[in-house]
Amino acid sequence: MFIEQLSLTDFRSYAQVDLQLTPGVTVLVGSNGLGKTNLVEAIGYLSTLSSHRVSTDAPLLRFGTERALVRAQLVRGPQKVLLELEINAARANRARINRANPVRARDILGICRSVLFAPEDLALVKGDPGGRRRFLDELLVVRLPRHAATRTEFDRVLKQRNALLKSARTQHFSRSGISDGQLDTLDVWDQHLAAAAANLLTARLELLERLRPHMSEAYAQLTDGSKLLRAVYRSSIDAQAEGSEYGAAPVDGTAADQVAPDPEDLSKFSVAELTEKYVVALGASRKRELERGTSLVGPHRDELELLLGVAPARGYASHGESWSVALALRLASFYVLSEDDHTANNEPILILDDVFAELDAQRRSKLAGIVASAEQVLVTAAVDGDIPPELSGAQIQVLPGGVGQSGANAASVVPGGG
Repeated sequence: MFIEQLSLTDFRSYAQVDLQLTPGVTVLVGSNGLGKTNLVEAIGYLSTLSSHRVSTDAPLLRFGTERALVRAQLVRGPQKVLLELEINAARANRARINRANPVRARDILGICRSVLFAPEDLALVKGDPGGRRRFLDELLVVRLPRHAATRTEFDRVLKQRNALLKSARTQHFSRSGISDGQLDTLDVWDQHLAAAAANLLTARLELLERLRPHMSEAYAQLTDGSKLLRAVYRSSIDAQAEGSEYGAAPVDGTAADQVAPDPEDLSKFSVAELTEKYVVALGASRKRELERGTSLVGPHRDELELLLGVAPARGYASHGESWSVALALRLASFYVLSEDDHTANNEPILILDDVFAELDAQRRSKLAGIVASAEQVLVTAAVDGDIPPELSGAQIQVLPGGVGQSGANAASVVPGGG
């Protein structure tokens, strides 16, 4: 799979930009702040309907505008697909496929598959559990778009249940107290949350089983192989049983003197069995949930713990090791997505956004050697010297107010916004 044309209208700093791209390696070179990342961010957004830089859509719209348009001509084996995504400030985003009638934005998920490496990936190792949960969920949706509905349903039920808990907490501290009707309603929402949580947890665990061997292999490729990278999924079901909350707050690295034992293998349970486990865990945590006014059990409280050898990567890995772990997660994503479709020339698009400036020479060379053979590799860099020789290819110069042509690629731009 590759993009042969990318057009942006009122996206980030561009009023209008049109890029002609080719298979193989393309490097976008330009000083920081000129818009290199804006171009690859748009491709990542087509894949996941989210940005690797911001949590809301508002910053994606050029300042003063009400909508942005991302258009990409994809080549998938013998087929060509035109994707158009309209990002709106005041209404729901919508999309079109091959100029057909508009559809929901999420209906294009899975068509443009990409894996994006960025400096922000270091937070996958050093940051809070929420980032690692998002990593799993975004990959889950790209791989199997039907799970967008799985995640949406869980979020909907969680929001409703939290509203009920918050209301009950308010009344708990008032004279009226919590009514029997509220408790009955909470029982109903416990069932809804348990069912939605079991579906999401099952999907995450299935994905993690696919990821694990690739993560270990990729980490070994990037390093001397002296340490094994493992991933352990710690569910709030287990946390409730142990009286702790894995995903409730950042872990203090100084307190992790002893690695927690591996939790029970929840992947052996059916969705129905996991639903029942959640019902039990929710019942056991009800008093604390009513005191706090929020749900303490569910996939939103889980942790994907990354271990190097026997120690947690978070808090124990060196800076270089942390980078290798983050890169291994992304490479594993690429391998899993590639396995899903054995059709020739249908690998995900690889995007490396200003990553090489963060790596030492050895890791630069190893990463470049691994990704160079992908069907399409898009790389951004501030200077040519950041690009390893293994990634020589076409080059596009990103300049103040415009984009230049180099090699086989051509680009045109109408500047706007910086």
